[in-house]
Amino acid sequence: MSRPDRIAEAFAQARSQGRAALVVYLTAFDGGREHSLACLCAAADAGADVIELGVPFSDPSADGTAIQAAMVRALAAGATASGVLELLAEFRRTHATPVVLFGYTNPLLRLTQATPSLVERAVAVGLDGVLIVDLPPEHAALLRAPLVAANVHWIGLSAPTTTASRRAAICADATGFVYAITLRGVTGATLGGADEAALAEQLAALRASTDLPIAAGFGVRTPDDARRIARLADGVVVGSALVEAAHRGTAELAEAVAALRAATVR
Repeated sequence: MSRPDRIAEAFAQARSQGRAALVVYLTAFDGGREHSLACLCAAADAGADVIELGVPFSDPSADGTAIQAAMVRALAAGATASGVLELLAEFRRTHATPVVLFGYTNPLLRLTQATPSLVERAVAVGLDGVLIVDLPPEHAALLRAPLVAANVHWIGLSAPTTTASRRAAICADATGFVYAITLRGVTGATLGGADEAALAEQLAALRASTDLPIAAGFGVRTPDDARRIARLADGVVVGSALVEAAHRGTAELAEAVAALRAATVR
């Protein structure tokens, strides 16, 4: 029996409602397992269309201070890649919101050699996609091929500095959606006075390379930021600001997610 394509359904539903999809990033196990589960449920209930579930790693080179701190807290709380998948299984008992595992190569590569394997666990717990930030497309087949064969999406990642040829390679391998990084540098920056014309040009070039939905993020912290991105992309990704809100409590997280969701209406 085929698995539901919850990611495609989420983007289609948002599009039918005249808005961009809201993609929420949260670091798994930040604040401990129970708090992390409560945050996942709160984000889903408040309107997250897709959740990126961060796998804690000791060397998060693409992340800024907010997510680095969250990963330190998560690792101190006993986070492992296997534990993250177990957390997702628990979330799946009550919620069908699509979830993308977001992380770095090392922890997930180790799971390919475990029993059961990453693919077997992904299917069992209802994982919808995987996004790995430090794995070049030339070396990704070992992880990508078995996941895609099992109908787990491989999310592409394209930066402002990505060349046309490399963008084509990324898009050729991607399924589900493509994540467009809006700024140079690491997570946690501020979109602020970013050149909207340059961003529109970047996203137009990416759209010419793929028929998949494009979700844009990095620097999106406020409803005003989300409103700007929603005019240009199919999805708006918010991470650091929501990680900070989750650290302060589930009520504040839910309030922030709801405000961002409202701002994605075009």
